[in-house]
Amino acid sequence: MTSTAEPQGEYDVTAVPSIVLGSIKLGLVEAVLVLLFSLASRFLSGVLETIVCAIILLIGLAAVTMLPGLWIRPRTIEGIAGAAGIGLGAAAVFLLVDVILLQNIGTYTARWYDVGGGSNWWYHPVWWMVGSFLPWMGAWILANQTVRRGRPSAISGFGIAVGLSVAMAVLAVVLGFPGARWTLGTFAVAFLPGVVLATVVSAVGARQA
Repeated sequence: MTSTAEPQGEYDVTAVPSIVLGSIKLGLVEAVLVLLFSLASRFLSGVLETIVCAIILLIGLAAVTMLPGLWIRPRTIEGIAGAAGIGLGAAAVFLLVDVILLQNIGTYTARWYDVGGGSNWWYHPVWWMVGSFLPWMGAWILANQTVRRGRPSAISGFGIAVGLSVAMAVLAVVLGFPGARWTLGTFAVAFLPGVVLATVVSAVGARQA
């Protein structure tokens, strides 16, 4: 009898080299996207800034949430945990790139320092937590889809998460939730409960025979 935590065939690819390689790739993707976002925020303004930053934000959310699961192919808790491990490792890779390069080339505006009270180190612990949480949820979605439909669909899973996040953001603004405004920041925060709800939705339905 095999444990549900053991890799099964082509699923749950959690060998250490796979986790390390995935962490490096995702961390570099995060660094590139953060650089692009910071450049857009610095040199663009108005509607154009909002559109470009929104596109970068969506690409970043999709990459962090879904790529680890697509690489790991989770079906059990083993694969789901492996995807979260890639997210944590990627956060560490991003930290190194951020400290060595991004913080020293002047792309960050004063907003980073203002939010952190004069420090740009405040967001690293947040990055570790969110960077692990999103791949964890994404892997749950893909695993649920695999069990119930026979194959995962990252596009469907992420699309549902975005739709629910938009609904959460609108609800927060309408109800006057503290800090909620018609901004990308509100949507980014709303993506956290949105992806949780998407995970719950992915678990609904009959299992494949």
